[in-house]
Amino acid sequence: MTQANPKQSRREQILQALALMLEEDSGKRITTAALARQVGVSEAALYRHFPSKARMFEGLIEFIESTLFERIALIIQDNDTAHARVHHILSLLLGFAEKNPGLCRLLNGDALTGETARLRTRMAQLFERLETQIKQVLREAEPREGLRPAITVTAAANLLLACAEGRIGQYVRSDYRKRPTEHWEDQWQLLSRDLLLSSKERIAV
Repeated sequence: MTQANPKQSRREQILQALALMLEEDSGKRITTAALARQVGVSEAALYRHFPSKARMFEGLIEFIESTLFERIALIIQDNDTAHARVHHILSLLLGFAEKNPGLCRLLNGDALTGETARLRTRMAQLFERLETQIKQVLREAEPREGLRPAITVTAAANLLLACAEGRIGQYVRSDYRKRPTEHWEDQWQLLSRDLLLSSKERIAV
């Protein structure tokens, strides 16, 4: 989150300070006065870069979106198996969450309580987009590999993303002690065991 332009650099500094406060002041509502103190500027200086606190939160959400979906686009284009691509998408999400504890409070909606509904809607749309990406990979498994989920594509994608969301929620609830990637590889083996099946395997089931 660094840019060469001085104005952008100050914007990034504000967003980094906000992310740090979300991590360190877990459970507390962030005020612009506290954020200004953290950055070392006046509240007026904050508003020269962002017209409102909501826009500051949107700046962090934009960072989450660009970071995740730029990488997911590469995963989607990969010629790897559907199993591998779904695993990469979910591992990316969990790894990103683990490296950015403060942003997890945005991902699970905790920090958006009492904020404008637009922010909660946007975060919900981010997860809907993630689910759509997983569904795309699962649907492509049949023409590419002759495999289909044991349940509907929609139900399978929803289950997988719900597991990842639950790991992120546990991370926040444990004050960042229970890492999202802890036990993930073992859990993935269990989740993916009957995720995609051939026609013969579906008949046997």
